[in-house]
Amino acid sequence: MLMGRGKIVIRRIDNTANRQVTFSKRHNGLLKKARELSVLCDAEVALIIFSSSGRLYDFSSTRSAAF
Repeated sequence: MLMGRGKIVIRRIDNTANRQVTFSKRHNGLLKKARELSVLCDAEVALIIFSSSGRLYDFSSTRSAAF
């Protein structure tokens, strides 16, 4: 029998520290996926993320994209 991860309920994380750790991990994973998609599929990808504190994170697969 295979043991996988259990499903999680998608809702706001109340604990601030846990929320920041989750944001950091998922933010890094999302940036990695965007990079992989642009390379593997020769696609132009742009990603904009605003944290709950208002900080901007962005990724563009081309240098000409402006945010």
